[in-house]
Amino acid sequence: MGLLPVWLRAAAPVAPLLNRLTRVRPLASVAKRIGGIAPERTVPELAPRTLTRWWRKRRAAGPDRAAGRTVVLWPDTFTDHLSPSVGRSAVAVLEAAGLRVVLPPKRVCCGLTWVSTGQLDGARKVMRRTLDVMAPALEAGLPVVALEPSCAAALQTDLPELLSDDPRAARLAASVKTFAQALDQYAPDWEPPRLDRPVAGQTHCHQHAVMGDEAERKLRERAGLTGALSGGCCGLAGNFGFEKGHYDVSVACAEEQLLPSVRDAGPDAEILADGFSCRTQLEQLSGTRARHLAEVLAERL
Repeated sequence: MGLLPVWLRAAAPVAPLLNRLTRVRPLASVAKRIGGIAPERTVPELAPRTLTRWWRKRRAAGPDRAAGRTVVLWPDTFTDHLSPSVGRSAVAVLEAAGLRVVLPPKRVCCGLTWVSTGQLDGARKVMRRTLDVMAPALEAGLPVVALEPSCAAALQTDLPELLSDDPRAARLAASVKTFAQALDQYAPDWEPPRLDRPVAGQTHCHQHAVMGDEAERKLRERAGLTGALSGGCCGLAGNFGFEKGHYDVSVACAEEQLLPSVRDAGPDAEILADGFSCRTQLEQLSGTRARHLAEVLAERL
């Protein structure tokens, strides 16, 4: 699983073909057996156009949309290759709040997929390359906005622990903010669009454990999103819930809090899940489409 970011980047040019092949039952079954994927799982579709590709085309088409405080949007692997709509929505909201958004000039990675599988030497190599790319932003004191809670947590905790000999690691860790934290800290006077509806869903377990969700709760309240999100773990946990032999445990975890909270939600409730794994688990186990808070706000700008 530590090769996931590399595989996704290599597969990006042929994403439409791979998406079609993984929906052909015999081929999908063979691919899942080879990859050690649980037969009950559906392989997530690759985006036809990545977030970074969209960004390069957008930048080439015209000047920056805002001239306020500059923030670096972190193009994590999941957002870039699997859910770029989250990144596009975040850009729209951050710019509406008066912030100037930039992306790193080259590929970056938090190293989480290597850390989570115990490949610590590989994680250090990936993290050092990332620090080299991010060095100019760190020198300029730019905040970094991470949309995927697991990546934000890895950058804030695993990065400085594994690269304690590199002062840039601590600087990057301190600069990382979640989407809601960035809006709260750098655009405190911005008024989000009013949505006035109840919410259900989940606070990502990494966010709960590392960053907390005070800024997210505050932003939801200002947008008129009422109610609380469940805690616990969705059970997918990156690659764990996809691995053969883990499916039943993965489902049992989701049944602890997440799935009951969504079932009990009213028909007008907005289902929120900032983590890609959480959204994937909900879609595959209950047919429910959950969205990142950035997507919900962008829709009403």
